[in-house]
Amino acid sequence: MSIEPITGRYATVEIEGRRQRIYFEEAGAGRPVLCLHTAGADTRQWRHLMNDAAVTEGHRLIAFDLPWHGKSLPPEGFEREEYLLTTETYIATVLAVCEALGLERPVLAGCSMGGRIALQLAALHPDRFSGFIAIEASDFQSAWYDIDWFDRPDAHGGQMGAALVSANISPHAPERDRWATLWMFMASGPGVFRGDLSFYTRDDSLIGRLDRIDTTRTPVHLLVGAYDLTCTPADTERTAAAIPGATCAVMDELGHFPMSEHPEGFRPFFIDALARMRAGQGVAA
Repeated sequence: MSIEPITGRYATVEIEGRRQRIYFEEAGAGRPVLCLHTAGADTRQWRHLMNDAAVTEGHRLIAFDLPWHGKSLPPEGFEREEYLLTTETYIATVLAVCEALGLERPVLAGCSMGGRIALQLAALHPDRFSGFIAIEASDFQSAWYDIDWFDRPDAHGGQMGAALVSANISPHAPERDRWATLWMFMASGPGVFRGDLSFYTRDDSLIGRLDRIDTTRTPVHLLVGAYDLTCTPADTERTAAAIPGATCAVMDELGHFPMSEHPEGFRPFFIDALARMRAGQGVAA
């Protein structure tokens, strides 16, 4: 029998006037790193890195399920509303979790929509964090697909979501990790993936905020997979170029879900990104 070093607990927080029971996991000790999952998924995407002693040595990795995702239930009365994530609610959620867990200026690492919100927080609340790792992130991505297919009575939303996701996973990803990644989307709650993509494909407010990001105060490092069709290397490089002092790396054999689809391939890029996050020292060399 093997027991993993990851521990999971719940915290009740207030988000925009509503009490929410949030599930979170953590591993390691040292500098806190708050990890955000992608649209339609949950904290399980980070499990490989949270089990990696080389990553957790000197770092306390914390990952949480957004409300409606994974083990975080929707709020009371959810059956009478449509789930549509907004930038404001997403920011309020991240800040509420930081406060509830007593995280003092953690590094924020987010992937896909998590990377987008990391850049939003870099522009709007840089004082709350010591650095930002934006993975598969850009200023804005309009949808090249119809998000309504992920919440229809005549289609299985989870399987439709997994079909979209499969096109964004690198061919170099191990089969085991590819299918584990797809399962998370197959098991997503009704309408959750669509609600996340509403935020991701319709809110372009970050474009006008990129010039607020001051990398002399908090370093910003962007990572993008070469096989990402949704947020291409060109999209991420364009965004990085608009943030003075930001750094960027293209990951040759990875796709849109690197920490989940190919953790061994992602590992050196993430360790390098953590090394760049030096509080109060601006952008690392």
